[in-house]
Amino acid sequence: MQQLVAARVNDCAIKLANVNGTGSASANSLLMESIFKMGIPVSGKNLFPSNIQGLPTWYEIRANKSGYTARAIDYDLMVAMNAQTYEADIQEVRSGGYVMFDSTWPLDEVLLRPDISLLGIPFAAMCNENFAGARQRILLKNIAYTGALVAVLNIDFELVGDLLTEKFAGKEKLRTANQVALRLGYDYAREHFACPLPFHLEKMAAAADRILIDGNTAAALGCVFAGATVAAWYPITPATSVMDAFKRFCERYRRDPVTGENKYLIVQAEDELASIGMVIGASWSGARAFTSTAGPGISLMNELLGLAYYAEIPAVVFDIQRTGPSTGMPTRTQQGDILECAYASHGDTKHILLFPANPTECFEFAVTAFDLAEHFQTPVMVLSDLDIGMNDWVVPELKWDDSYRPDRGRVLTVEELEQIETFYRYVGEGDEHIAPRTLPGVHPKGAFFTRGSGHNALGAYTETPDEYQEVVDRLVLKHEAAAHHIPSPIVERRAGATIGVITVGSCDLAVREALDLMAHPSAGEPAIVTDFMRIRGFPFGQEVRAFLDEHEVCFVVEQNRDGQLRSLLILETLTPKSKLRSVRAYGGFPLSASQVTDDIREQLGR
Repeated sequence: MQQLVAARVNDCAIKLANVNGTGSASANSLLMESIFKMGIPVSGKNLFPSNIQGLPTWYEIRANKSGYTARAIDYDLMVAMNAQTYEADIQEVRSGGYVMFDSTWPLDEVLLRPDISLLGIPFAAMCNENFAGARQRILLKNIAYTGALVAVLNIDFELVGDLLTEKFAGKEKLRTANQVALRLGYDYAREHFACPLPFHLEKMAAAADRILIDGNTAAALGCVFAGATVAAWYPITPATSVMDAFKRFCERYRRDPVTGENKYLIVQAEDELASIGMVIGASWSGARAFTSTAGPGISLMNELLGLAYYAEIPAVVFDIQRTGPSTGMPTRTQQGDILECAYASHGDTKHILLFPANPTECFEFAVTAFDLAEHFQTPVMVLSDLDIGMNDWVVPELKWDDSYRPDRGRVLTVEELEQIETFYRYVGEGDEHIAPRTLPGVHPKGAFFTRGSGHNALGAYTETPDEYQEVVDRLVLKHEAAAHHIPSPIVERRAGATIGVITVGSCDLAVREALDLMAHPSAGEPAIVTDFMRIRGFPFGQEVRAFLDEHEVCFVVEQNRDGQLRSLLILETLTPKSKLRSVRAYGGFPLSASQVTDDIREQLGR
């Protein structure tokens, strides 16, 4: 028997099941943007396959007036447009929920559930009757189901129409066809179903001063504001759109308006090895340079990352993490590169890492990365992931301080070089164990030979143990000094908490929601009060160590199989293994709050 659904306003999760390559992405983004423009906190997760077309694809939208927009697992409404996945899709609908499907073809009775309602609409038949051409009919079927959703969810119809007008400005035939398809779905739903559904949407003002942006675009914009002028890359999912966005921004903001001369250089290299080599060369020459890649690219870059670390050359790398190992699942998200990036290259290496949790931090940490790279004369890696990078997020408007001045580090000027008798590359380190560098062409005295082979403090070749150790010992002290410059962790303490929960990156929203759910559980469940820390960089500072010391046990929530953040904490803080417990989700989909609460409650026996 169907259970009645309590009326809910601005609190629902819907999932749209489709076939990759059928043009559904545009319709789904239209829905997401419409809800955002209604002023409702919302998120959209695009779960798509790595082939061009034919395999199942899903898009998940969660609207929540309280701002809980991490991925949901149980859905109030399923838009089932892919017969291949009907059975699994229908099973994911919560009891009392709804399934919207194309009733041009009857639904097999074995798929029916007595506790859900069906919203059958003949999308294909309507489009066949009203539009010509097979491709047009397929594309406009998506806009027709969008219209139906507008009706049943109480989305502002005029707002959606305005977005279509804006999208197809100057393309009158396309605009008209899309408006007709939208109206077809909307009118059918209004005529055949009770609209809106018990859970529906109403305008609110929670999205004021907020924008809709993906992390890769935000990161590229941050690179522009940081003063980056050189980029080298090799195409790879999910990092390609970082460079696509950087190119667009440079074409607009780094081109001389009078002469048309480009004030930037973007090179598509033959592979990832070449791209990081170009970045290192450009950085050595004094440019702010970067590359964007994913896990397989980091694997290939390891040797040259070691060169930059040992020769002390700045470099910035954006790693948009995806599932591995090997090719893995290129269009699924994960946090599997933490250890690889922390110790990239053979021998003793330690790199500075930054962990953004959303597009806002992708923008901000891009600037931080260049400052850290040049200040400490070393590679800096920004570890985003596919969920942050390729999905649209609602975040506060990006802020910029016009008084910002880049930290170029200890770079000797012409005047300083003229005052010294002889320049030695690795001599004269200051309090943070950083030796001054020079830029080529500034002054003859500043010339030096850059080597990745064994060298002493004078920059000369050596295989003498004491001389070698003197250099690498300084490098580790320099790395430790960087802890004072890394973005501080986000720490929230709750009265009476003896348990800590630690997380990183895009896990943030799901973990925060989970902690609220555990602190205020449903009737019959015991409350679990915890403190919270989100780590934002490596090496770890004193605040991280203090949080670990304060708690009897800490759960480390991350998206990889091996508990890589937990391992890094054990290695770098000497925290006992028994004190750190893993909460892991690594199937490739974004984290949900229920995955966190279920795991922690099970481990605590509650």
